[in-house]
Amino acid sequence: MTTRLPSAPLATSVDGRAFEYVVPIDLLDVRTGGYVVLEPTSGGRFGQVTEIASIGRTAGEAMAHVTGRVLAGPDGPFNDAVPRAASTTEIASWFESVRPPRASLAVGTLAGSEEVPLTLDAGAFDRHTFLCGQSGSGKTYALGTILERLLVETSLRIVILDPNSDFVRLNELRADAPTSVAARFDAAATGVTIRRGAGAGAERLHVRFRDFDAAEQAAVLRLDPIADRDEYAALAEALESPDLIALGNIRDTVDRLWAHPDPLHSLGVRARNLGVDSWNVWSDGDPDSLAELVAPGGPRCVVVDLGSLTTRDEQAVAAEAVLAALWRGRAAREPILIVIDEAHNVCPGTPDTPLTALATEHAVRIAGEGRKFGLVLLAATQRPQKVHENVVSQCDNLVLMRMNSRADLGALSDVFSFVPHPLLALAMEFAQGEAVLAGKLVPSPTLGRFGPRWSVEGGADVPTDWAAQR
Repeated sequence: MTTRLPSAPLATSVDGRAFEYVVPIDLLDVRTGGYVVLEPTSGGRFGQVTEIASIGRTAGEAMAHVTGRVLAGPDGPFNDAVPRAASTTEIASWFESVRPPRASLAVGTLAGSEEVPLTLDAGAFDRHTFLCGQSGSGKTYALGTILERLLVETSLRIVILDPNSDFVRLNELRADAPTSVAARFDAAATGVTIRRGAGAGAERLHVRFRDFDAAEQAAVLRLDPIADRDEYAALAEALESPDLIALGNIRDTVDRLWAHPDPLHSLGVRARNLGVDSWNVWSDGDPDSLAELVAPGGPRCVVVDLGSLTTRDEQAVAAEAVLAALWRGRAAREPILIVIDEAHNVCPGTPDTPLTALATEHAVRIAGEGRKFGLVLLAATQRPQKVHENVVSQCDNLVLMRMNSRADLGALSDVFSFVPHPLLALAMEFAQGEAVLAGKLVPSPTLGRFGPRWSVEGGADVPTDWAAQR
């Protein structure tokens, strides 16, 4: 007896939400993440394929089992739908039909349907977002694309912790940028403030030691309230003295501590041994410290160029100063997007210094409680499992680019369980610039490719002309 194949695959659904069908692999016209139209006699439906699996052979034909989600169309179960790949027009029409009535960010195109724009719901940035991808995936480029679109298309305040100096030219329009965005970009760029450790005058990145609270000052000096109880108590005493920490810059403060008898002298010795008084990050009578810049009512966008600071300790000081100041100003309830690039360094799962531990504590607090005050995170990293779990777990939006680590993908699958695992698994095959996006950013987990930047990239890969054939 010979098994006969149906003339066309028939999709079925028992709940009207998920569907499945079996099709010869030779006739498969859609890939995982792609879109299909299901055409039963009772009315058409629009769906997305979430998994394709080989199931062996029937009547000599290699067969595939296709499963997916119904995105639009009549409610209720069905068993007579004929599936076919959706056309570009049908895909674009569905995305347009579900677009929220607010600003959209055109950041690229759909993967596999390059004629259809990839747009993000700007309102989704009232939720925490996690963006990750290994080195070479296009993560930094994609993040820049998102940020410049937010600058142009919205009025959302943005504070960027930039450890690799990638966004220090966010206010500069590329020569090949579309002329249609030039005027709006130039207007938005006037609100971008950039602070560098090597800057001069008003462009200098600096922090006031006296603006730190007791716990932060103790962390700078690596003081433990029990193990270093005498010096810790001396620091508390110094905080109350108007002629010590309360006045002058950090170098003056250390000189004055040095001139006192113990335990204040020991405090000065500790600061000098740690090299704290030589850090360029400290204010020296300068206006506009980081804490002032990120205070309510400050500049539209502040880029904190951590990469311009000489030491990791100085970078930690600046990051902690920013996060602490934003948290202290939370009562203003001003919407602010806090961008933490290379988040595994700023808020790691296992902080290695007291300052990093404080910065992590503030990031975790903002992730857990910040939304009700308007403080929202966008954390970007190459190392998802190195970021503190209480930051990642609070993120509702995901932008996942190429990721070869199965362990990282497994961890992300656990946190972002609303994204079909087969879509996440595609990250191992992504080309540069490709991503799966999910959460409030898009109406359904979406495969996309980030498009060209408008602004100039601050950093760049080291040239590989050494590999040219000789």
